[in-house]
Amino acid sequence: MAVLSYNEILPKTVIVYNGEPYEVLSSHVFRMQMRKPVNQTKLRNLISGKVTEISFHQNETVQEAEVGKMSAKYLYTSRGESWFCDEKNPKNRFAFPEEAVRERVQWLAPNATTEVVTFEDRPITVTIPVKVDLEVTEAPPNIKGDSATGGNKPVKVATGAMVNVPLFINAGDIIRINTDTGVYAERIEKAK
Repeated sequence: MAVLSYNEILPKTVIVYNGEPYEVLSSHVFRMQMRKPVNQTKLRNLISGKVTEISFHQNETVQEAEVGKMSAKYLYTSRGESWFCDEKNPKNRFAFPEEAVRERVQWLAPNATTEVVTFEDRPITVTIPVKVDLEVTEAPPNIKGDSATGGNKPVKVATGAMVNVPLFINAGDIIRINTDTGVYAERIEKAK
């Protein structure tokens, strides 16, 4: 593991702070009047997902975290836990607390392949693609003249998540969703 000085703690770097891995979301090195420079950072704990603000001073150093990635399959969510298995070895199963991964798991269908971030050979969080294609399972019926209003309607997708889509989307359509924002991007395929 590399040792980083206070000014090398930059965004998208993963560091070890208080024994846990943190992703650096933002950093700003500044100097206030006659004081020594400080790096004001915003860090996200990769295990709990909590964001904290930490200031690193000129004489401080941190370890760069060695994180790995493995391919895994999403299995199911039950009783407050989301279960996954190693894609190469399905017997190797592991779970995350549902509240820690809910925002990402809502876009995963059962048996969907995803990437799991590991720290010290143990799974700590899930990463998913920025855009996913899902089938619309429930959509309110269209009313004649709807297309003139240019509004939106809520629909349910195959994973059970609700998404606001344009009025022309029907049950059976495949839509592309931005997983960062949860917003409809485009229709992929028209229902047959």
